[in-house]
Amino acid sequence: MPNQELNHFLMKVPQVTALFWICKIFATTFGETAGDAFSMSLNWGYLLSTFLFAAIFLVLVFFQIRSKQYQPVLYWATIIASTTVGTTLADFVDRSLGIGYFAGSGLLLILVLASLFIWYQSQGSIAPQNINSPRVELFYWITITFSQTLGTALGDWSADSAGLGYVGGIFLFSALIIVILMLYFFTSVSRTLLFWSAFVLTRPLGAVVGDFLDKPYAQGGLDLSRFGASFVLLLCIAVCIYFSQKIQPNFAHK
Repeated sequence: MPNQELNHFLMKVPQVTALFWICKIFATTFGETAGDAFSMSLNWGYLLSTFLFAAIFLVLVFFQIRSKQYQPVLYWATIIASTTVGTTLADFVDRSLGIGYFAGSGLLLILVLASLFIWYQSQGSIAPQNINSPRVELFYWITITFSQTLGTALGDWSADSAGLGYVGGIFLFSALIIVILMLYFFTSVSRTLLFWSAFVLTRPLGAVVGDFLDKPYAQGGLDLSRFGASFVLLLCIAVCIYFSQKIQPNFAHK
């Protein structure tokens, strides 16, 4: 088997394409609406909801790491669980513990950078295309969890503390992602740096979009049902997964 095919065979994560980022934004938006549905609509509170989603996430990570190849449904279910637990955990830290959005974002940014630094010191690379062993994959999911939580805090900070509102937050993070896209096409900036920057920024974008969908009119939202919005977003994710399989090479059967 050629080395290129072997690398794809060993990889446990999807190819980073435009469809990957679309699915990621849907997943992060779902994480916001679903997290709020349990913590607020069902009145479970942030702490109990965090325990629930953290348990689901840990189970999915266990099976994801044990799997021998990329399994799209399992991978995206794990991403969804990470973004949902990130929503309720960030809300608990920022609101229930009273740390605040700015301080919470700073703390979580330190955790993301520390995770990437330790990962790099241990493996010599933090490139997403090198996720091909249980140890590396564990670093990958730890970093993702911190980044998802950071993204929720950043989204809330931009919409509330910075006074941008949900629409303003959508424009802000969309503009930052476009900047990263321009850097990708027109510069030689590290692709790994751009990947992790985009990965972090798609989370606050999803957070403000999710809040815009389900918050009351008086707060600048559309006041849609959290469960209804979550169901529609889940369908969108399923469509993305279906079409991604059309372009993802399946070397496992070669």
